[in-house]
Amino acid sequence: MSSIRVLSPQLANQIAAGEVIERPFSVLKELVENSLDAGARTIDVDVEQGGVKLLRVRDDGHGISELDLALALSRHATSKIGQLEDLEAVETLGFRGEALASIASVSRLQLTSNAGDSSGWRATSEGRDMEVQLRPASHPPGTSVEVRDLFFNTPARRKFLRTETTEYNRIDESIKKLALSRFDVAFSLQHNQRVRLNLRAATSHAEQEKRLADICGTPFMEQALYVDNHGTSMRLSGWIGLPTFSRSQADLQYFFVNGRNIRDKIVSHAVRQAYRDLLYHGRHATYVLYLEVAAADVDVNVHPTKHEVRFRDSRAIHGFICATLQRALAEDRPQDHLQAAGQISDATIPAGAVHDGHATGASADGRAVTYPTSQANLAFDPQRRVATGGVAMPSRAYSALYSSGDGQLPVADSDGFGDNDAEVPPLGLALAQLKGIYILAENASGLIVVDMHAAHERITYERMKQAFDDQGLVAQPLLVPESLAVSEREADIAEQCSEVFTALGFSVQRVATESVIVREIPAILRGSEVEKLLRDVLADLLEHGTTDRIREHINDILSTMACHGSVRANRKLSIPEMNALLRDMERTEHSGQCNHGRPTWAEFTLGDLDKLFLRGR
Repeated sequence: MSSIRVLSPQLANQIAAGEVIERPFSVLKELVENSLDAGARTIDVDVEQGGVKLLRVRDDGHGISELDLALALSRHATSKIGQLEDLEAVETLGFRGEALASIASVSRLQLTSNAGDSSGWRATSEGRDMEVQLRPASHPPGTSVEVRDLFFNTPARRKFLRTETTEYNRIDESIKKLALSRFDVAFSLQHNQRVRLNLRAATSHAEQEKRLADICGTPFMEQALYVDNHGTSMRLSGWIGLPTFSRSQADLQYFFVNGRNIRDKIVSHAVRQAYRDLLYHGRHATYVLYLEVAAADVDVNVHPTKHEVRFRDSRAIHGFICATLQRALAEDRPQDHLQAAGQISDATIPAGAVHDGHATGASADGRAVTYPTSQANLAFDPQRRVATGGVAMPSRAYSALYSSGDGQLPVADSDGFGDNDAEVPPLGLALAQLKGIYILAENASGLIVVDMHAAHERITYERMKQAFDDQGLVAQPLLVPESLAVSEREADIAEQCSEVFTALGFSVQRVATESVIVREIPAILRGSEVEKLLRDVLADLLEHGTTDRIREHINDILSTMACHGSVRANRKLSIPEMNALLRDMERTEHSGQCNHGRPTWAEFTLGDLDKLFLRGR
């Protein structure tokens, strides 16, 4: 008697259900994706007992005809692909034709639909028998799927379910991901007959940001940058959180490829590389990003849950994502977060517009205004003069803050700046120094507080990186070349990428099948653990086809040097020195956070201060 047998359709469906239908949120995901593929513009979800007792999805899509309704519950039956060529360029969320059959095999399922040619039809199926019963039923255009008693016929699976609250939270998170993937669709969610989520369709950019705030939280939107970059064959858009809004867990990271939420090592590595110089101590970036590529350039048929994809040119995708985010983060300046309060734009103080130690700009009425520029080298210039121009600076009051010994408060203009608020720089003009740590400045909106060491540390660091890039890497020969035993694959990649190592300041030669020798290293890395660094580089090249390990190591050294070379606490600064630091911050990349990820400045508007002192109440 043969020991090999063909599985029954019922058993095959239940095995497939074990791969596709893990828990209630998996059911919801498959049903809502079907609704989106059907062109729905409104999707209503009703859940009871965390989705175990009842899970109902109703949409206004194009529906299913009477002839196709019974077939829709059959395994490997789908309208989304028809031939092998279609699988190479899938443009729908679903395509395998497994979901409905798998769900029907472990639940009591009821499918009601109206394709617009009748009053509607209903198909029912229950558990292992999977006999589809078809009868007329009144239903508006669209489809409703009702799933009851999930896993009622597979008690072992039901034992592995979590509490009702846990299962519902997974459903809630799944709906939010789907709502982020399609702003043009309205979503509603009820749990135990209580409305938990009600999202209208969002067509404008402002409406999209409102939905984003509803799902991800207002603090994220307040500290997020919008990116939109078009490449030759791809586009990346969405929102990325500022480095100062990092999190201890990777729980606010959403990435969509052609509308599909995915988890991908290439994408995660590219994002980490973009934030590599800004996040420390195991912090995680926050983002909601959308990548659009040609359907033929991405394979979605990688995993049963469709959470993973494979890119045809992963290196190009990695480089595009990393470069886009790096550019967006580098272009962010403090003034970008103050413009809503009536501050001048970045164009008011153009980078490079420097003459005789002062940067030139234009005021709101077109008059020329000058501002002090950066400090000389790595130290403040005590001879630098405060800008005059059209800004009414209370310089005598500044002097009085440090020279007056009679305890009398200095007398300034009634409003601090006279009639020229429009000409005040974004981070304002320095007023005083607090405890030798903080700089207090006044801008058009209120009070700016700056951590002077943190700010100067970032400025110094960025200058050192720029100087290092201008000079390039200088290789230093080792007195005794270092031999490393590696795997054959590592030796192969070291030989293939010899030009990469040369550009990084290394001289690496293959001397045997499983051996390489290091003859030169970058001069700045002398004293470092060469073997460990080289092995990490080889691992990156094998995994991602690129590496940034050496650059990270160099940046760590420069960061330490910048920290030790920056102005220290308790050093008394003059008003011109403080203003010079503020102007430097307005022009320096990543000046919003120090080398260790801490914020460098904070703003307190007059409204904030009024609330603090209960003014107007």
